[in-house]
Amino acid sequence: MLPSVETMPNSHSAQPATQPTETATSATRTVAPGDTRGDFRSAFRHRAFVLFWCARIAAWLAMQMQVVAVGWQIYAMTGTAISLGLVGLLQFLPTLLLVLVSGHIVDTHDRRRILVAVLAVECAAIGALFAFTASGALTPALIFAIVIVLGTAKSFEGPAMQALLSALVPPEDLPNAIAWNSSAMQSAMVAGPALGGLLYVAGPAVVYATSTVLLALATLFVVLLRPRPVELPRRAVSLSTLLAGVSFIRNQPAILGAMSLDMVAVLLGGATALLPVYAHDVLLVGPWGLGLLRSAPAVGALLMALGLARFGVRRNAGAWMLGAVAGYGVATVVFGLSTYPGLSFVALATLGAMDQVSVFVRQTLIQLSTPDQMRGRVGAVSSLFIGASNQLGEFESGVAATWLGAVPAVVAGGVGACAIALLWAWRFPSLRRLDRLDRLKPLA
Repeated sequence: MLPSVETMPNSHSAQPATQPTETATSATRTVAPGDTRGDFRSAFRHRAFVLFWCARIAAWLAMQMQVVAVGWQIYAMTGTAISLGLVGLLQFLPTLLLVLVSGHIVDTHDRRRILVAVLAVECAAIGALFAFTASGALTPALIFAIVIVLGTAKSFEGPAMQALLSALVPPEDLPNAIAWNSSAMQSAMVAGPALGGLLYVAGPAVVYATSTVLLALATLFVVLLRPRPVELPRRAVSLSTLLAGVSFIRNQPAILGAMSLDMVAVLLGGATALLPVYAHDVLLVGPWGLGLLRSAPAVGALLMALGLARFGVRRNAGAWMLGAVAGYGVATVVFGLSTYPGLSFVALATLGAMDQVSVFVRQTLIQLSTPDQMRGRVGAVSSLFIGASNQLGEFESGVAATWLGAVPAVVAGGVGACAIALLWAWRFPSLRRLDRLDRLKPLA
């Protein structure tokens, strides 16, 4: 339990889930909390969520487009897989170093304003990539420096996004909002890489210019949204307050198991960092083909997200998550061994669909179980786990590919993901027995 603290008003942050949103009075719902079957688009009845959803699409579309350009540029400049891994590592390190600070700031300051600030920083960073590319002055060192800036901004973006989401809809619409929030991300991940690869034909500067405009739009959308008001604690900075999110997760085995399972499985099985190698050397499909390959996981994830928005996960949520992680590993192995672009696309799409099930269960578990006053710190730790699986996973994949070769590295990672699913089923019985998500309540 947290000690009693003085509170202060914060008009743009999350508050206890028992309060209605400012737009919820327009209609009355009769479905039980957490039941998304009554209304496929219930989250969209709330204006704040609509603006948030549009911001997510614009921001993620921009970031996915620049990922294609940065990956192709850095590989063309260096010709080494390790440079692709360094891009991921340099994005992850700020999240690791700032995890305690970012969570504390999100839990004590206006979450909407924090999100506006970090999106503006990301806009400026991508704008710098455009300026250096257009002038012919871009070098690997400059790319790495800008990637660090982006990683620093994202160390605050993750917890602010997670904390803000619960303030946009009432609790009965939160699982539906989580599914649609994922669909926004996945829609952008479908269109972003393909569009980035297509625009790259006209030059990387065009990709960066388009991404800059999209991030400016995302910033504007967040400026316009108005979450529910809430009173957040005014805390003096201390070791106990900084570590409160870590302590909360450590004392909740199901949450710890879900977060660590996703992290370790993606860390081992992540193949996306090596897509430039596959596109260039294995599948021979060029930058446009690279964009399609990067879109493939999001195609599967988007279809799965839409299914989850409609049906949810009604029973045996923990078993679904464990099975999905095992399926993720199998799909990774198939991709690693494939030499046919069509089969590779299908394997990556399946991989994305399986990952989306895991993400949905994990995010719903965290959102419905975390007290409002701790969402920032818990979200910061969650972002660290996600960063470890994605950005650090990219570095691990680059190192493994350097030592073993790209194909053996991907196949070994997929086998490892399957093994992790079995190990976690034994190590975290509370996760394995997790049943109905709609019965979860905030934990002390």
